[in-house]
Amino acid sequence: MPEAGELPLVKELAEEKSTEKSLSYLLAEELMQTILSPDWLESVALSQFIQKIQEKTQIKHQLETGISLLLLDAENLKLDINSESFLASVCEYPLKVKIAFANWKNSSIGKQDIELYNRGYQLVHVPGGKDSADAKMIAFGACILRSYPTVAEILVCSGDGILMHLCNELQNQGLIVYWVHRQGQSLHIENRNTGKLTHYSITMTTEVPSLEKVVDQIQDLIKNEQDSINSRLQSLAAIASLFEERCNINYTHHQKQPQHEEITSISQELSRQFIKDGKKEYFGQFCDGETLDKFMLEIIQDIKIKSPNTKVSISKLGTQIQKITGESPNAIVKKLKLGANFTKYLESSPAFTLKASGREYEVTPVLFE
Repeated sequence: MPEAGELPLVKELAEEKSTEKSLSYLLAEELMQTILSPDWLESVALSQFIQKIQEKTQIKHQLETGISLLLLDAENLKLDINSESFLASVCEYPLKVKIAFANWKNSSIGKQDIELYNRGYQLVHVPGGKDSADAKMIAFGACILRSYPTVAEILVCSGDGILMHLCNELQNQGLIVYWVHRQGQSLHIENRNTGKLTHYSITMTTEVPSLEKVVDQIQDLIKNEQDSINSRLQSLAAIASLFEERCNINYTHHQKQPQHEEITSISQELSRQFIKDGKKEYFGQFCDGETLDKFMLEIIQDIKIKSPNTKVSISKLGTQIQKITGESPNAIVKKLKLGANFTKYLESSPAFTLKASGREYEVTPVLFE
């Protein structure tokens, strides 16, 4: 009998559970139809719901990534947009919050409040008085994590030494702290956690490199200049080789002609090869008095061709030699051990005669007399 009495109860329970499942299924089906209906997908309620989810996701992302924050004593330090951009580049986290402290009624500040406000600063006003802005900055900065829990780095911008107390407090709270102050025309940015110093030139709007970087840059410049000089020397050597080869050809071609014809031929060849756009370029080297005489004869001839009535003085000839070779005639004469100076050499050379012409001496080739 007891077993027979329990059977209806089990049957009723099974029917109740089956009914509950049916109701749950019907509710779920109705809910899905409502959610997937076009009216619901385009409703304001759904847009607001999605927006709240996005905001929570963004806040969570910020809490994970962190931000940088800048505190500025506007009465002690002025930051332009370039300096601010450089400070932002020093930080590892994005600079999201900027707060400036000052007595904005003070006429010495000028229109900084308008400029800073346009650049996104929050402006905190303090009453007049010595160190009033510093005190408010310390009080506000010491509890910065309450208002901005995502802060990871903080820039304390002021040259007042009292702000060191704030820097120490923020370090103790686990923040990366940069103390920014001005010295002359530079900003000094000190990472209080690592001791690293970074310098920024306000006038040049660029970072001032360290001594090691400057030395490296100078070494690179010297190396590049040496490579350039070596390349030019190689080009000059190739041209000099061609010049010597061409001169040897001329010597062979004219070896049976009189001496003055040989000199004239060399002179004409030099003129054709090295007179370009009215400027003479000399790439040879003197080895003795004979080559020097031939070179000077070529210069005098060139002058006479351009101005037949021109008198070639010692100083004029010397000027032309230095212009072409880059060396003074005295240095060339001494290098070849041809005499004490250029004038003495001309007096002793059989290829030239010197004639007094006022205070100067006119140089005349023997062949032209």
